[in-house]
Amino acid sequence: MLLPRTVDHYQEQVTRMLETERYGEAMETLEFLLGCEGQNEQRRQEWSTLLDWLRVAFPGGSEDAYGNEAVLAGEEPEDRSETLRRRTLEKQREDSGYEAELLRRAKAEPLTEKGQIALEQLAYLEGSDTDAELANWLENEPLHPLLQFRVLQTLRRRGASGGVTLRRDGALLELEIERTPLTPQEFPPAVDDVLVRVADQTDSGDPSLFYFARELWMQFMMASYGTNDYAVLIRGEENELDAWAAALHAQASEAVEGGGRAEEIREAYGITGELRFRCERAEKALKTFSRGGMARG
Repeated sequence: MLLPRTVDHYQEQVTRMLETERYGEAMETLEFLLGCEGQNEQRRQEWSTLLDWLRVAFPGGSEDAYGNEAVLAGEEPEDRSETLRRRTLEKQREDSGYEAELLRRAKAEPLTEKGQIALEQLAYLEGSDTDAELANWLENEPLHPLLQFRVLQTLRRRGASGGVTLRRDGALLELEIERTPLTPQEFPPAVDDVLVRVADQTDSGDPSLFYFARELWMQFMMASYGTNDYAVLIRGEENELDAWAAALHAQASEAVEGGGRAEEIREAYGITGELRFRCERAEKALKTFSRGGMARG
């Protein structure tokens, strides 16, 4: 619960922000105040009404408002990453312990939005001890595979290099930080080749199925990065790519349409003989991942 004088201080800040057209900060401060307990109903109603007005003016939220501020100042609007970088560096200048606080937050709430944003922010800072802290966390804690990949990306963005050893389902993965893909385009061509195959088969059907398949595939690639499945796939053998494409299509169909088309889908991709075993193995891996069952480190 906030002390009354602290609430008054924040209200005064909001007033100054509005007077100086700092609408993005005003929106974030109002959202913060509404999340605080113990305030009287009249005061909360005032905050809510003001925030609703700002949301109508800026449908894209605080990022939209920050972009508007840039336009009013005669500058190019920042994209999300530029805004986050600027604000992170500003907060570090105001608080020398901010980087340590971000690291604590990322570890304490790793799979929440707050924890993920903290990881993003850490990529913009350069504290000498943070790389070692992140690498130690990565190597010694049982993190979800997707989180392992996110931490690798953060280390690479910070300019770190060298090898790390991850534990995954009883196996050890030896990975080089500097080779971690930062964008879908940085993955090996075979990753996109699978999506091309699925796109060809879903082109005349429901486009939402392909969009779901693409999202599932990239999440799975991040989570399986460095594993044996990943190593076999990126060799780019045609049969292997066909098997994974059919499996991905079948899993997306099950999620979007309710399933029941697996055999039809396999036939469309020419899955027969030995290739059927590969496809079933791929289907099992994708299904396990979709249900959140992928082993942690």
